[in-house]
Amino acid sequence: MNEGSYEVVIIGGGPAGLAAGIYAGRAKLKTLLLEKSAIGGQLALADVVENYPGVQEVKGVELARRMEEQARKFGVEIRFDEARSVESEGGWKKVVCAGGTYLARAVIVASGASPAKLNVKGERELLGRGVSYCATCDGFFFSGKDVMVVGGGDAALTEAQYLSKLAKKVYLVHRRDEFRGEKINQEKVLSNPKITIMWNTVVQEIIGRGKVEKVSVKDVKTGEEREVLVDGVFIAVGRKPNTEFLSLEKDELGYVKVNENMETSVEGVFAAGDCASNKWRQVATAVGEGAKAAISAEKYLEASPRGETL
Repeated sequence: MNEGSYEVVIIGGGPAGLAAGIYAGRAKLKTLLLEKSAIGGQLALADVVENYPGVQEVKGVELARRMEEQARKFGVEIRFDEARSVESEGGWKKVVCAGGTYLARAVIVASGASPAKLNVKGERELLGRGVSYCATCDGFFFSGKDVMVVGGGDAALTEAQYLSKLAKKVYLVHRRDEFRGEKINQEKVLSNPKITIMWNTVVQEIIGRGKVEKVSVKDVKTGEEREVLVDGVFIAVGRKPNTEFLSLEKDELGYVKVNENMETSVEGVFAAGDCASNKWRQVATAVGEGAKAAISAEKYLEASPRGETL
């Protein structure tokens, strides 16, 4: 069923998608933003954002709310629906979703990325019963308890810092002997007395009957195995781009390939944010890419003849 036609359809309601919406709406383009779950994406899960220019400190969910409010102010329509495919037909793009099909002259993909899995025994079985991918969502339930964070990048470091405010003790498990995150985050973790770092260590199994009780870990250098008693396991080992529904050129990891104008291999389809890059993962860069994609889409529309209404 055709749910309507637009000049621009944006897939994804994170920082990149919202920024694209603000720019497209301000350019007086009839714009629809589609989000499958919650506005803000990964930003909404951030406890505190303190590196966004012009804002000293703000909750991630509050910054997302402000962006949404600004997009709506410029006339962007927001609907909750999940994109299944993007197809070209004449001068139009058909965005096929779970709830219907939307027509667009240009599409901006800002579908973001989702947490990667460890793929160990017990992870799936105990999800929501002690296994989590979001400390700000679930950390409260582990107040005064022992927890484990798995990973060595900025996500893991910030998760560990946040949980140290709530939990009795935080084990930070990393498979290497040094972190990959920003120096400031490394310093905060290394100086936190409530965080115990387990270098050169991997998780082998998450164990528990009905809930997490302990984790089997292995030292990758010595081969020593042991079990650590914890009530929760927070996994932060990277992300996987949400691009499976797209038929266009991607890299070996599934990230959409774009040029400097955020153009993809399909004419009239642009991409921005975490779905198009595994490198930056910053709110500021996602916003910048979203703005670039919207400006490029506007120029594309100015140069393209209108297709017949389908």
